[in-house]
Amino acid sequence: MTSAGSGLTLLQTCALSLLVFTGASQFALVGALAAGGNPFTAAAGAFFLGVRNAFYGLRLSQLLALPRAVRPFAAQWVIDETAAVALAQPTRRSVRIGFTVTGLTLYVLWNLTTLLGALGAEAIGDTDAWGLDAAGPAVFLALLAPMLKTATERAVAGLAVVLGLGLLPVLPAGVPVLVAALAAPAVLWAEGRRRARRAAAEPANDTSGEDR
Repeated sequence: MTSAGSGLTLLQTCALSLLVFTGASQFALVGALAAGGNPFTAAAGAFFLGVRNAFYGLRLSQLLALPRAVRPFAAQWVIDETAAVALAQPTRRSVRIGFTVTGLTLYVLWNLTTLLGALGAEAIGDTDAWGLDAAGPAVFLALLAPMLKTATERAVAGLAVVLGLGLLPVLPAGVPVLVAALAAPAVLWAEGRRRARRAAAEPANDTSGEDR
């Protein structure tokens, strides 16, 4: 429904789920398009959100050890859930079974619900009138909130929100999302500096204690 509310047709919405099988990237793409963003900027934001799957793929390629001809097709199913299930298995056979069953189940259900949602959006007409433009951000918040367990993670999320919302009035739609990605390296850099200062101060404190 979010995709249909962004102006995508039924065919475009279904093709997006078939070809871009990662929810975060899809929501980022349609959210930027809904805000009037440039398609290339929207695609760039979706791409950066999907980069994490490449790191999953590096690890899964070793565990699955699939034939070369099969790897491009298996890569389509490398997402958070399939990686989590595969990494939890004790043997290569169970890794392959877990990855395949999880990937196939989620891919079929995801595309089926995409089709049903797009048909429902066409049936109800103007999705903005129902407030469905807020569905994407609401899903993001629901997925993100339970994952923010440390102070560093909460700092990254908070800074990303400040950057994203603060730059909305001055940057083209879709660009604030890209800038908000700088929150993680900024917080990690500040955290590293803080730890370095603390480590430098500890020997000085120990020496002063010995003098006394």
